Amino acid sequence: MARFRCTPIPAETASRWRATGRDDRSLPLHRRIVDGPGFPCRYCLRFGEAGEEMLLGSYALSHPQGVYWTPSPIFLHARDCARFAAEDAIAPIVLANGIVSIRAYDAEEMCLYDLGAISAGSEVAPLLERALADPRARFINIHTARPGCLLTAVERL
Repeated sequence: MARFRCTPIPAETASRWRATGRDDRSLPLHRRIVDGPGFPCRYCLRFGEAGEEMLLGSYALSHPQGVYWTPSPIFLHARDCARFAAEDAIAPIVLANGIVSIRAYDAEEMCLYDLGAISAGSEVAPLLERALADPRARFINIHTARPGCLLTAVERL
């Protein structure tokens, strides 16, 4: 597989959300206590643990822009957590997700429909490899397939 990194939300975004209590639309963040499965933090790219406080808000994706741009609801640990920095590793929140969607985009930020695919998170590696290997793909996002929330962006190294 081509070298890659799952890219969390920017540190500036996580800091701003925690400091202001407002999301990217300037709306108040929802505070949720982890009480079951789910609650994937988009900064450390790990799931919240039972009893932890999580922030839920609307995140303005940096890519794609144009016709495919859309905000995404995301969770973030209310506490400080370590930003995911592993290379050549699929993020834990992707691997543990029941069903994910790979979305690849070209240099003009147009969706490459033929590279789009859905699978169990634990089976996403070959689909990600196919998208990373395609020279047309400038960037890739992985979303939850059911609600469609961004899990992580993926960049080639």
